[in-house]
Amino acid sequence: MEAGPRDTEQDAAEHGAPGAGHEADSLSPDGPDELDVTPEVEVELRPARRLRIWQLAPIVTLAAVGSLMFAFPLAFEFGDGGAVVAMLGLLISCCAAGWSMMAARRVGYAWPGLPSRGSSQRPDWRVVALYAGVCAVLVALAVWRVARLR
Repeated sequence: MEAGPRDTEQDAAEHGAPGAGHEADSLSPDGPDELDVTPEVEVELRPARRLRIWQLAPIVTLAAVGSLMFAFPLAFEFGDGGAVVAMLGLLISCCAAGWSMMAARRVGYAWPGLPSRGSSQRPDWRVVALYAGVCAVLVALAVWRVARLR
């Protein structure tokens, strides 16, 4: 005896299964109708891209060392070399910030208000101007503070 849609119809009718007539109506001799087939759903098998600890550890270490080098000479004024050490600390902090931005961009993160990588959206000029203004103010304050040490 062959197994097919007609066999399940007969078996369900013999055993008195509920809804046997409805299932038999939707089946054709070749199988279910094309209209009743649900569309396939694509599922991402790879894990979500995020920064790992081996990516974050050197960035955090550089940022901490750089900010300490920048903060201590400014706070305690070590003398003539304090301005140089402070500027070196500022440089190391900026390098750590740039490194972290590049790592986050590679993973797919974006700054708030800016489109993600690969999207067709253009960045809003107001957000870019705000970021540039904040960076300019921070650099001006740092340079002014270091210049005051001399």
